[in-house]
Amino acid sequence: MTLHIRDYENIVGEATLRQIEQLGSRLKGSRVVHVNSTKQGGGVAEILHRMVPLMQDLGIETSWEVVTGPEEFFQATKIIHNSLQGFPDVLTPALQQVYQETSEENAARLRENLENADFVIIHDPQPAGLLDLCPNRRGKWIWRCHIDVSTPNRNTWRFIRDRVKNYDASIFSLADFAQPLPHPQYLIPPSIDPLSQKNRDMPEDLVRKTLVEYGIDPERPMALQVSRFDKFKDPVGVIRAFQICAKRQDLQLVLAGGGASDDPEGEMVLREVRQAAMALEDVHVLVLPSDAHKVINCLQRGASVVLQKSLKEGFGLTVTEAMWKGRPVIGGDVGGIRLQVIDRYNGFRVRTPEGAALRMRYLLQHREKAERMGENARAYARQNFLITGQLRSVLALLEVSRHEEERERLEVFLS
Repeated sequence: MTLHIRDYENIVGEATLRQIEQLGSRLKGSRVVHVNSTKQGGGVAEILHRMVPLMQDLGIETSWEVVTGPEEFFQATKIIHNSLQGFPDVLTPALQQVYQETSEENAARLRENLENADFVIIHDPQPAGLLDLCPNRRGKWIWRCHIDVSTPNRNTWRFIRDRVKNYDASIFSLADFAQPLPHPQYLIPPSIDPLSQKNRDMPEDLVRKTLVEYGIDPERPMALQVSRFDKFKDPVGVIRAFQICAKRQDLQLVLAGGGASDDPEGEMVLREVRQAAMALEDVHVLVLPSDAHKVINCLQRGASVVLQKSLKEGFGLTVTEAMWKGRPVIGGDVGGIRLQVIDRYNGFRVRTPEGAALRMRYLLQHREKAERMGENARAYARQNFLITGQLRSVLALLEVSRHEEERERLEVFLS
């Protein structure tokens, strides 16, 4: 599907598109390379699947590269991911060596494209080591950190900091997530695409049909959490919240998600979830492929209550997806969810299964208030978390970075 920026006019308005086009015209012909660790699964891949074509539509030569490596590399990066978010996982010297060797292999494969780009945007810790392995780079390099590194394991942070300190800039989702670095830092929240298959409007009969296909009764209330099977998403805690709520409230629970190619822990967490749900009649655990966007869309639209009870969360795209569909969200009181869910205005923030159960019951028993909160949620998502807003911010950052380079050259000339 070819994406065009003008397709969003009815959603975000002429003024926003004109700003994007003006920025795009200044960057037309520039070479931009995005680098992450997977093409499928996870929020970063979802964003890039939409962001890259839109940048191309503006005349910016944009490409997307993916780092590859052995299983040990992704074990190392999973430990990095977990310990940067505060878990006591240890990155051993052996795994540090695997990370370095794999970074060198990827640099050899990607070096020509990266060194000749005007801008390189490196997403998260997995490819962070590429910068120092591209000594002849001519463009600006930006590290885009999508996770919460506010309270990291200090040894792991030092390991990553050594690899990102020489970047020209970094991007975080919230100010609270950032760590001191010797370069400019910018705040840009992630986003969803309202025109993607996962977020566009769906007919009611298709929503009902999808629920029935997956064994869900469309006539009964349904609570839903969509996420990777990851311990940080606390799916077992969601099951516990359901058990508490279901004692007093007719309810079904759906846990829908899958894995990502860069997450070796997914199967283990899925086994734990299935074990916890085994004896519960109204709990549905759906393992969906990474391209099941229409199914997820229908599940979110068919849900009475949407949860994202994360223990750590850089930014929950599934939270914004549900908000865009007019659903109040019960989210963990952590990370980026604090930016998305304004407590009692467009949803609730909770810390425990008991708190989640209480808020589920409230939303199910006070439908008018739930609908009002859902309207607030959609408006808040439109204002803050759509792909057009993120694209505008990224283009502005690239333009600022380019002028910074021109200013430095002028200073050298004048000296």
